[in-house]
Amino acid sequence: MPELNVLLPMLALIVLIGGIAGVLAGLLGVGGGIVLVPAFFYVLHSLGYGGPQLMQICLATSLATIIVTSARSVHAHNKKGAVDWEILRTWAPGIMLGAVLGVILVSQLRTVTLQMIFGGLALLVGLYLGFGRSDWRLGENMPRGIKRAVLSPMVGFLSVLMGIGGGSFGVPLMTLHGRPIHKAVATAAGFGLLIAVPSVIAFLFVDIAQNRPPLTIGAVNVAAFGIVVAMTLITAPWGVRLAHAMDPKPLRRVFAVFLILVALNMLRKALWG
Repeated sequence: MPELNVLLPMLALIVLIGGIAGVLAGLLGVGGGIVLVPAFFYVLHSLGYGGPQLMQICLATSLATIIVTSARSVHAHNKKGAVDWEILRTWAPGIMLGAVLGVILVSQLRTVTLQMIFGGLALLVGLYLGFGRSDWRLGENMPRGIKRAVLSPMVGFLSVLMGIGGGSFGVPLMTLHGRPIHKAVATAAGFGLLIAVPSVIAFLFVDIAQNRPPLTIGAVNVAAFGIVVAMTLITAPWGVRLAHAMDPKPLRRVFAVFLILVALNMLRKALWG
């Protein structure tokens, strides 16, 4: 049993992280993973749990929370008829394959490499959030055939490398191919489930050989998972109410700047410590 002077600060910080992630998800429609991964990293590292496998724990635990939040989101969106089940059905095999391949790669990489990958991809997501336009198009219909066979595993693979659900890659992919934003957001929540379920099952069998935080099974920290899920369920509706009370577009740009700074700091730590 871990000592209370180790466990209590960790739990208190995770409560705060979960609350903030829930508000941001409700307010800006961004997945919690893109906030949770760097937050988990800085909290666990500051508590002395640094090491070559720390980022594996952060990615796996973030994906575990996405199982619950995505399922809840899909259920809510489906009541409004916004989920495109045809896209989910046809893209599911590739996304799930990519997610499993992502876990295989992550399990072989060490924290510094994973920090660089997360930082680079988060920088791209932040730039898109800040400067992307709703009228940009790559086509009027979702890719099929060879193009879908290539893109669907990429969505799952890259999402696992960042510990995120389907929103950061799925929403741009669908809006760039002519899908309305509300349908893209709803369907991308389904992408999150397709990514998170197989990847978390695989992460439970990853061996964390040293410096494991308390209450960790495989690469998933059960304490962080439970607290974050509970807090996001409480605070996400607060963010939704704020979104209806104000214009979220300027806040989206502020979040984009924040995400870019987080990405650059992650890259700095990876390169220079």
